Amino acid sequence: MPVPVSDAAAGADVVPAPKSYVSAVAARNARWAHSAVVLIPSGLMLLLGAWGIRRQDALWRDEAVTYDMAHRGLADLWATLLHVDVVHGLYYALMHLWFAVYDATLGGVLGDVIGLRLPSVVAMTVAAAGIALLGQRLVGRRAGLFAGVAFALIPVVQQYAQEGRSYATVCALVIWATYVVVLAADRPSRKRWLGYAALMLFACLLHEFASLALPAHGAALVVARRPRRVLRGWALAAVAVLAGLAPLAVFSTRQSDQISWLMWPDPLQLLTFAVLAVLGVACARVRVRSRGPVGLRAVAVPLLLLPTLLLMLLSHVEPAYVDRYVLYYVAGFALLAGAALARLLRPVGERGQTRGRRSRRTLALLLALVALLPVNVHLRSPDSRVDDVTAVARTVAEMATPGDGLLFMPSRRRIWIAAHPSAFRGLHDLALAQSPLASHTLYGTERSGDTIRDRMLATRRIIVAGDPNDQPVDGSDQEIAKRVTLRDAFHACRSTEVRGARITEYARAGGCGR
Repeated sequence: MPVPVSDAAAGADVVPAPKSYVSAVAARNARWAHSAVVLIPSGLMLLLGAWGIRRQDALWRDEAVTYDMAHRGLADLWATLLHVDVVHGLYYALMHLWFAVYDATLGGVLGDVIGLRLPSVVAMTVAAAGIALLGQRLVGRRAGLFAGVAFALIPVVQQYAQEGRSYATVCALVIWATYVVVLAADRPSRKRWLGYAALMLFACLLHEFASLALPAHGAALVVARRPRRVLRGWALAAVAVLAGLAPLAVFSTRQSDQISWLMWPDPLQLLTFAVLAVLGVACARVRVRSRGPVGLRAVAVPLLLLPTLLLMLLSHVEPAYVDRYVLYYVAGFALLAGAALARLLRPVGERGQTRGRRSRRTLALLLALVALLPVNVHLRSPDSRVDDVTAVARTVAEMATPGDGLLFMPSRRRIWIAAHPSAFRGLHDLALAQSPLASHTLYGTERSGDTIRDRMLATRRIIVAGDPNDQPVDGSDQEIAKRVTLRDAFHACRSTEVRGARITEYARAGGCGR
């Protein structure tokens, strides 16, 4: 019979793992957990940015401006910026350099639309990584992971991740500047303050309203009761940023008529901010334990509220509010939401967290994500933007024949040509005096009202690319001459409305049947 072996004797043959191996496994798991905090949100943001990036090749008018300016020579670009759009000059110069590389490598494969939007996708991916690190620094790994994921899922973030404009890049720079200021608040050094100043100055030169993040950073340090030397370091860095921005800010006041179209804030944009602000403040009420001397609320609440509120106050003096100008406010919401989710979805058994409570909270979160899905799908359709330059060009090409006259009403809609000039080839722009490139402007210059009328009367058939009927009309002599002459001397043969535009064929008496 076999001799029974005691448990102790059996266990004596088991060789324990060396401590060095256990330490190596623990270190590897820790490195993976630290990397996952960044990789998961940034990977998700990259995936969402790539999803539907072409948007059926639709561009809207601001993207057409970017495309046009980025493809002008540097000398022509500089001459244009002296007249118009200097606030976006650095972005246009960077996009010019980007397209010089992209067109020579990937442009023939991926196309212009992807090339125009790819830098914004990359910028938002970097921003998501910054949010994750910031949340981890302020609260912990789980909070950082949830904050980065929440940031990527915000619809307005996905919207500007797929636009060929500077706002995604500005958002990323402000987020990383916020991370650096949190580091400097804990262990101030000249190197960190210089890094903070460099990031903020770069952001402000890309868009002046990035400077509204400076008061939010200062408020965070004051609320956190940081020592006087920390406040002094921030103040010196902020002064350096404003001094570097001053020449651009002063010069750009000469071009302030560019935002004369702005009125009181758009209700939908106000609603978006209000919803995120209310949800963010509600998340701030969830108790979380901050890890450093600067608390989560001290950083996130001012970043969420101050820039937008300050821009609204400024709008009472001169209308200037557009949500994308202070897009980085969503970073404050993401930080608060991430910390709240980390608390509410903590592991079962931790401080009374039951399996049923966690399941209910998880289900509520999933339902919220499902509710956002139609919004995210809509953002990737041509109808999600103000207009569709590609649809305008396609409709003009279908309606016109070579030799027809062409009018843009108002003249600033001439930007619709920029991205698809071939669709307008063979048509005579009856109002144009100098092209945008020759005149160093965005939309070109037009002839006098009398000359436009005479040229229209000498033309049998005119294609008009203009705003929809519900839009206000311009009162310039040129626009009045266009409207009056069309009304008195032409008949509207057919008209088609596309996103943000109406394309109409006009002809002299008896010419509609041609």
